[in-house]
Amino acid sequence: MRSRTSTSARMYRSLDIVIQSRAMRVRLQYGTEGLPLEVDPERADVIEPKYVSGLADEEAAFRCAVRRPIESRPLRDLVRASEHLAIVIPDITRPLVTERLLLWTLGELSHLPARNITIINGTGSHRPNTAAELASMVGRETLNRYRVINHSAHDPATLAPAGLSPGDGTVRMNRTYVEADRRIVLGFIEPHFMAGFSGGYKGIFPAVADIESIMRYHRAEVIGDPGSTWGRLEGNPTQELIRANGSLLPVDFCINVTQNRDRRITGLFCGSVLAAHERGCVFARETAMVACRRVYPVVVTTNGGYPLDQNLYQAVKGISAAAQIVREGGLILAAAECRDGFPAHGNFRKLLFEHDSPEAVLRTILAPGFSVYDQWEAQLLAMILRKSRVGLYSTIPPADVRRAHIEPVEDLGARIRDEDARTAAGAPLAVLPEGPMTIPYLTQD
Repeated sequence: MRSRTSTSARMYRSLDIVIQSRAMRVRLQYGTEGLPLEVDPERADVIEPKYVSGLADEEAAFRCAVRRPIESRPLRDLVRASEHLAIVIPDITRPLVTERLLLWTLGELSHLPARNITIINGTGSHRPNTAAELASMVGRETLNRYRVINHSAHDPATLAPAGLSPGDGTVRMNRTYVEADRRIVLGFIEPHFMAGFSGGYKGIFPAVADIESIMRYHRAEVIGDPGSTWGRLEGNPTQELIRANGSLLPVDFCINVTQNRDRRITGLFCGSVLAAHERGCVFARETAMVACRRVYPVVVTTNGGYPLDQNLYQAVKGISAAAQIVREGGLILAAAECRDGFPAHGNFRKLLFEHDSPEAVLRTILAPGFSVYDQWEAQLLAMILRKSRVGLYSTIPPADVRRAHIEPVEDLGARIRDEDARTAAGAPLAVLPEGPMTIPYLTQD
């Protein structure tokens, strides 16, 4: 964690944090433009991931990583020209540098005819991405040359059985993925609020699974388990389900990366899914998780800006990051643009609106036999709201924010000053300008 008093402005990234006299201006990642926030440097701890410079030559590093992979044969030796290949990518809610990775991956596989390759957008239970969004993700040239499809968890006609989940019944997955001869998964490794870390088999499950399997995976007892949390792989029931279900069909090669705030690749972890993923998680833990020795009465957070902060559903991640270090009864102030609202589809908004308190939301979700789509995100938010207050600076109408049991905030600086007047002026303040790209955790060291 960077000290508020002993670190000079020149040690912070240019334009992100500037200290002038008794005012420190922090640039919060919000939408596409960012949001400035002025705080007192004598009281504010700015908590950021360790800044790691991007690789000097990303393409050369990629070639080395896929030609000398972790516990696997080289990528180009795994797929014959006659075979049909499925490449699974994350959807637009994940900030992966997909266009670059696909360009290099397809270059390694140039011996395959384009007609033998399908790129599957792993939407999980999210909405399909538009043609414009797909073009921004994969690149116009790739979109025009290759078959690129959105996965649909809700359309039985596009699904096929993949196997039996231990104790959970049949898992169905995207039919093109199931019927492929070879499978490759692309992913981005970062701490995850339920799975411990993203990446690895999470790029397959729930990314290309059916909605019934996703519902079982997100059931209340799994979400509420203390082991389903940031930075934990072992003893994490969410991660255990990801690995069990994601490996029902062979995944021939994994291409995982870590990235910095400039969307430059800082590490490449390619090869066998488990081995590559675990090595990448070690790196992510060292660079994106920050030890804190105290809790804070006020924590300011974001959801990493666009495309991560498109809706409140996704912004629960940034709120959860702040919840790791907020004092019981304290205040979390989240800045998330939410240009897509809650979003409009699904049951997340409905569950929040139809209950008069977070406790009521949890009583419904935890009731025996209750199961509806999107309940998991409402459950997580309600669990946080039971511990602390949450204020939201966003484009969502204030009346709707209140119906979600959250306080609408028009001015973050003014709200901090109001909280000072209510409690102890000058109390310590934590700021997470990149939201869930930095996961703080309490330590006694």
